[in-house]
Amino acid sequence: MTFSKPNNLLLLSCGLILHGSIASAGNTALDKDARPNIVLFMVDDMGWQDTSVPFWTQRTRLNDIYETPNMERLAAQGMMFTQAYACPISSPTRCSLMTGSNAARHRVTNWTLEKGVSTDDPDKDCLTPDWNYNGISQVTGTDHTYVGKSFVELFRENGYHTIHCGKAHWGAIGTPGENPTHFGFEVNIAGHAGGAPATYLSEHNYGNVTEGKPSSKFAVPGLEKYWGSGVFLTDALTREAISALRKAKEYHQPFYLYMSQYAIHIPIDRDMRFFNKYILKGLSEKESAYASLIEGMDCSLGKIMDWLDENDETENTIFIFMSDNGGYATGTQWRDEPLFTQNAPLKCGKGSLYEGGIREPMIVRWPGKVAAGSRCDHYLMIEDFYPTLLEMAGIHNYKVPQTIDGRSFMPMLLGTGNTSKGRMLIWNYPNVWGNDGPGISLNCAIRKDDWKLIYDYKTGRKELYNIPKDIGEQINLAPSHPEIVRNLSSELGRSLRSMHAQRPTFKETGLKCPWPDEVK
Repeated sequence: MTFSKPNNLLLLSCGLILHGSIASAGNTALDKDARPNIVLFMVDDMGWQDTSVPFWTQRTRLNDIYETPNMERLAAQGMMFTQAYACPISSPTRCSLMTGSNAARHRVTNWTLEKGVSTDDPDKDCLTPDWNYNGISQVTGTDHTYVGKSFVELFRENGYHTIHCGKAHWGAIGTPGENPTHFGFEVNIAGHAGGAPATYLSEHNYGNVTEGKPSSKFAVPGLEKYWGSGVFLTDALTREAISALRKAKEYHQPFYLYMSQYAIHIPIDRDMRFFNKYILKGLSEKESAYASLIEGMDCSLGKIMDWLDENDETENTIFIFMSDNGGYATGTQWRDEPLFTQNAPLKCGKGSLYEGGIREPMIVRWPGKVAAGSRCDHYLMIEDFYPTLLEMAGIHNYKVPQTIDGRSFMPMLLGTGNTSKGRMLIWNYPNVWGNDGPGISLNCAIRKDDWKLIYDYKTGRKELYNIPKDIGEQINLAPSHPEIVRNLSSELGRSLRSMHAQRPTFKETGLKCPWPDEVK
């Protein structure tokens, strides 16, 4: 599919981007010699409430417990997005980020690990579809894989120096997607197929076992010089990222840093730089360990920001903060891990299509372009990063094999338009993650303006919420608003079919579960 530079005035007046035809908007084309550096700081499993920055109209108890002074600093210098959405699980989000395609289209709808192996847990009533459990790739030849060209490769082709640091989780072990260098990254620090660290502790070599003994599939690679050093994984990655930035500065070309911390994903190891502070606040040991992971992540954020300041790069660097799915609070415990946080007032957490599983903390700083201390209360979706990042870099004409579902949110950044008005956001999770909290597994959802519909494939149940009025999704309005339910069901069903989405199958009959517009 080929994309060309659009009519900017038309797009800005419309406040949207035509699906599947163009990939950028606005009059932000940049002189090649003045292109900005871009840092995307991605956090793993960070919920909407796992910060001292309130992304709501009021502060909450957790906002007053957790300490994230560098998120506060970034928010004071940029724009907060209060309705930034991702997928409920890591791999779908990260694959949408890299391809610009919705998860219903790329079909990497659950987390990936081993080649040819689905990670779905069993369900007593339904079989999950044969989804793309091998992830994404830039080349053909691997089954159960979605092929697309990453925006990182387009960055590289257009003169950017590209650096990956931390978690990748785009493709299974033994597939092209396991290695970030296959997606256009010239530097790969610790990125591989694993979606979590075996441990954050250098005392355990970050999960790598020596003397011929096998390592964990989740062992973090490439950090041997820190083994046994006492350096927590979050800090080791930060040190390596800064080292890569020092070298990037010598190249005299714009750089893209994907700073993708493994934190704050389980295991909930103690970052002893911050742990005791939270014990003294009265938190349990598990809660204190989790809070220490959060503050360690925030410390990493601050060190990257400090390096930019000290090297006169802040004014020419776009800095984006985002998380890949909701916080780890699903109303039950995950295997042997007790609960250690929550997302209230949002409902549920990771793995769920309720707000707690998909609404993320997001901040964008762009000196001279984005108003400091501002906020945007309009919504956007993770696949929107693809066209937006390319537009930020001044890359407007490109050819990619995949369909770009994302829309540039540049108008919202610059205050020239609202790209969420009248727009449908689509989620499809026909999988079983392995937890039994509310809203988890075998479902799909649509958000359009104020309304959100969640459809359960197995039961046919539909839930309707007015999100601005009921952010906690406590009042199901489906019985009292049948026309809205019908309209959203129709739009959701049509969208899923148009993207060739998948759905579960009933074990008893062998029939596919109905689409949402097939159930009254």
